[in-house]
Amino acid sequence: MVVLNKIYTRTGDAGETALGNGNRVKKYDDRVNTYGTVDETNATVGMARIYAVGDMDDQLAMIQNDLFDLGADLCRPDMANDASAEYPPLRISDAQVDRLEQQIDAMTQAVEPLRSFVLPGGTALAAHLHLCRTVSRRAERLCVALAAEEDVNPAALKYLNRLSDWFFQASRIANDDGRSDVLWVPGANR
Repeated sequence: MVVLNKIYTRTGDAGETALGNGNRVKKYDDRVNTYGTVDETNATVGMARIYAVGDMDDQLAMIQNDLFDLGADLCRPDMANDASAEYPPLRISDAQVDRLEQQIDAMTQAVEPLRSFVLPGGTALAAHLHLCRTVSRRAERLCVALAAEEDVNPAALKYLNRLSDWFFQASRIANDDGRSDVLWVPGANR
């Protein structure tokens, strides 16, 4: 359980922050940029949820919780010492990735195959889901770059890769199962 009695601590006033293992790093550190962009993704999901109802809202709520798990995972760089940690770190699991895949597969069954690229837009929910998709892709790129330099949970990378696909298919569902998708017409304005 997290208890926040005080919101500001002044410990970051010199441009540093603490990771989940207590190590202090610059606020522009690659790991901080990565989990900060995961947090930004979560904020875009919150905006999308304004327009979501029923199963879509329930699934987005699960994703928001997963994104907090992912942020907690990414802020703990000590992968090799997980078992000996006083408080075992929270890690994204393959089961969370599998759930996204199952939901993507179900959405794929509900929409017609695409014969053109889709422009971000359509309904308000679809447009917000496209924003979620692009921000989550940026988080994924940052996570891949981080993993090239430091230890990162492989399931965290997989989760981010599937997540943008989830947002894409969800945007098609939000566009009347793809019937209201805004299709790209190559060279239409030449």
